[in-house]
This record gives sequence, C-alpha cells and structure tokens, in this order.
Amino acid sequence: MAGWFELSKSSDGQFRFVLKAGNAETILSSELYHTRAAAENGIASVQANSPLEERYERKTATNGKAFFNLKAGNHQVIGSSQMYSSEAARDNGIDSVKTNGASTTIKDLTG
Repeated sequence: MAGWFELSKSSDGQFRFVLKAGNAETILSSELYHTRAAAENGIASVQANSPLEERYERKTATNGKAFFNLKAGNHQVIGSSQMYSSEAARDNGIDSVKTNGASTTIKDLTG
C-alpha cells in the first residue's frame, strides 16, 4: 500500500501534516502552520522535494540518535523524522520518504 499525508489541526487552531508510510508509520512530521493553505503548500513542497537526495539533511541528536530533515530548495525545513537507533535505520526512513513523499492522497483530519 502506498503512503499518504494526514492534515490535522492542533488544539490552538494551527495546522500540521504528517507523511505516513504504507504500514501507517509516521515517517515525516511538519512544523505548525498558521493557515491551512500554508500547510497544504508544505505538503506540495514534500511532494516536489522528497525524490531529491540533496534535500535531506542527516543529523545526530545530542542523545546520539539519528534523524533527518527534509529541506526545500531555499533551505527551509519542510519536515523532520522521528529519532532512529542507528544511521542505517535513519537512511531506511529517508528511502521511505523518497518512496511515499510523492503521494497525492491527503486525509483531512481537521474535522
């Protein structure tokens, strides 16, 4: 099964999205956006940038866990991954975003 985006609203009325893999695991999470349109633009940016290797910033947190950021062409962070136990697991997460990031399926949970 292909991945999808979930668009949701936070308790303070801001919007965010996550990218889910086909197994329903969250593989990328966005920042909070003030408007729905801005969040939808963020999804479009993931769709455009996720196939591009140079858009991934591989990082290691202070606790030693590996993670990554997906960046747009202007170097702004579009979304961040979870923390991974190893660099290999992080790289698998990047591969999953590359595979699922072009999805056009958006599940609207803003209700």
